[in-house]
Amino acid sequence: MANKIPGTCPFCGKPTVATRIECKHCNISIEGDFYLTKFNQLTEEQLKMVELFLVSRGSIKEMERMMGISYPTVRNKLEEIVVALGYPEDTEITLSRSEVLDKLDKGEITSEEAVNLLKQRRD
Repeated sequence: MANKIPGTCPFCGKPTVATRIECKHCNISIEGDFYLTKFNQLTEEQLKMVELFLVSRGSIKEMERMMGISYPTVRNKLEEIVVALGYPEDTEITLSRSEVLDKLDKGEITSEEAVNLLKQRRD
């Protein structure tokens, strides 16, 4: 089984570069500097989360259902992925009161989740 290409050097933490690509079918190899994408820096779990996000068409409620975890947990895991991709952390991760009520109204979250989200805003 093939190994995942590490996006960062395990020694210094800097980005890695693939220098050789080989076709196992015809035995041709190409050498050069092949730069990896930001997604190579994600863990297997994070890549699966991105895939679920796409499959669910961006519906956190659907991801909740598929993964069996709460809305805030899904949102936090997605935030971790955003940061792992090199984007700034959302310092205001909590939803506004109106956003929580809007999600409740649309059926995207349960009343229990809405209560928990509103409690988080007070903490």
